[in-house]
Amino acid sequence: MTPVAAALAVCLDGDRVLLVRRRNPPDAGLWGYPGGKLDPGEATATAAVRELHEETGVTAGEGPLLAVIEVRQEGFAFDLHAHLCVHQSGSPKAADDAEEAAWVPHEDVLERRLAMSEAVDDVLRAALHLVPRT
Repeated sequence: MTPVAAALAVCLDGDRVLLVRRRNPPDAGLWGYPGGKLDPGEATATAAVRELHEETGVTAGEGPLLAVIEVRQEGFAFDLHAHLCVHQSGSPKAADDAEEAAWVPHEDVLERRLAMSEAVDDVLRAALHLVPRT
């Protein structure tokens, strides 16, 4: 199966990061970064901020690539491009394929206190190396 390119939005706000609880497979019921498939010809950073807005209503600016996560599960093959996104405005409200959306303290993610998708904590660590904690 050929992997599908997709983007993830890693949006920080002070000592919190924006996560969504997925409604659909893969990872239904788990917390992770807002994201989804790229539109034809779309850059991964552009897709990250678009998906962030579609899934949460939050607006952000494009930021650097943090990681590429390979997801290979039965029936699914994705290359997820995780981009740091610069929060501009909005309070998260779940929409699209997100069941819930919330600002989550960094500590809760780093200590995996939530049922999360693979590498959510590792991607946050990469983001925090670029953006100092407040």
